[in-house]
Amino acid sequence: MGINLEGIVIIVGNYGSGKTEVSVNLAAHQKKAGIDVRVADLDLVNSYFRTREARKALESLGIDLVLPPEQYLQADLPILSPRVAGMIMQPSQLTLIDAGGDDVGATVLAALADPLKGKTIRMLQVVNPFRPFTDTVQGCLKIRKAIEAASKIPINGIIGNPNLIDETTVDDIYTGYEFVRGLSEQCDLPLEFTTVPGELISTVDLHRFSCPVLPIQRQLVPPWKEIRQLGTAV
Repeated sequence: MGINLEGIVIIVGNYGSGKTEVSVNLAAHQKKAGIDVRVADLDLVNSYFRTREARKALESLGIDLVLPPEQYLQADLPILSPRVAGMIMQPSQLTLIDAGGDDVGATVLAALADPLKGKTIRMLQVVNPFRPFTDTVQGCLKIRKAIEAASKIPINGIIGNPNLIDETTVDDIYTGYEFVRGLSEQCDLPLEFTTVPGELISTVDLHRFSCPVLPIQRQLVPPWKEIRQLGTAV
């Protein structure tokens, strides 16, 4: 079961949801599946875990990463590169936009109203049910409403990213998947895919998932941790 995402796809979520790891790995996975991919890093809030940290890995796969102007990365008001608007007006087969966390990070998306006008957009909420504020359906819905209000764009899909980083077990993956599947049903939004840490992919029963599975090879790690090769297939 393959991931069927093309066109303009915006990845949002709360802080700690893992949306940037998902964005990076999704870009690599789709590129290795033969899809032309470009990525825009619009995370102007979190100075530690941004798509740009995986820039070399993405570029080695032939993925173009568009960043805001360097001098404006810490600005109070988001100033977008014309290249971001350009890639939206003339999107590649898959144009991924990694927005900042929570409603604060999603505010920058409102500045894209003009280039996004008339475009078909998928805005997907990354949910890790093991993080604070998204361990209940009510918490997920609250974050969803805040992001939609700030971005002025509706969320129309869910991505499951159940993990406890290095402490993740196979049972955690199954439990987290059941949570996001239930959230998907309650919200009447499609569950586009769920993630599994790459080192555990061989130990899970893929038949337990009714949606595609994206293996996650962690890129945003402390200096003493090994960075795994991107785009490893299931």
